[in-house]
Amino acid sequence: MTSTWKIDPDHSVGAFSIRHLEVAFVHGQMNEVSGTIELDPDNIESLSIEFEIGIRSILTGIGKRDDHLNSADFFDAEKFPKISFKSKKVKKTDVNTCTVSGDLTIHGITKTVTLDVDSAGPVKSPFGETSIGLTGITVLNREDYEMPWNEPLESGGFMVGKEVTVSVDIEADLSE
Repeated sequence: MTSTWKIDPDHSVGAFSIRHLEVAFVHGQMNEVSGTIELDPDNIESLSIEFEIGIRSILTGIGKRDDHLNSADFFDAEKFPKISFKSKKVKKTDVNTCTVSGDLTIHGITKTVTLDVDSAGPVKSPFGETSIGLTGITVLNREDYEMPWNEPLESGGFMVGKEVTVSVDIEADLSE
């Protein structure tokens, strides 16, 4: 039976990695995740998900970089404070995995993307909640979302890569 699950913001995170100087990856996360999931745990194809991620919760470990990512050069958090996703189509790939296509809005631009999703649970916690987990991963081109800021390198490349690996790790509790 399909149930409603509320995303637990204390146990959910959005994350990313992007190539820097063409030699290493910079990682970051956004800790402000909220939303709901509709799911029958016995039928992964019943999955429907909507979530938002607060841009200002970005954390890369370097305050100056976090400020730059929040600026108009990248996310422009003042003007576009949230990333949002709303699923449209689910295709089962295995017992606990599927692809989820939906509308992803970043920087005021909405594109259809596909997440590779792995599900876990449900489990009952020692505190009485029944919870599920979802992990979704995709790769985006940041320039598709009008975030082209960059600096050229002497080698002919650029300081910041275009491709961004994005993941969302969600824990959600059964709504009563």
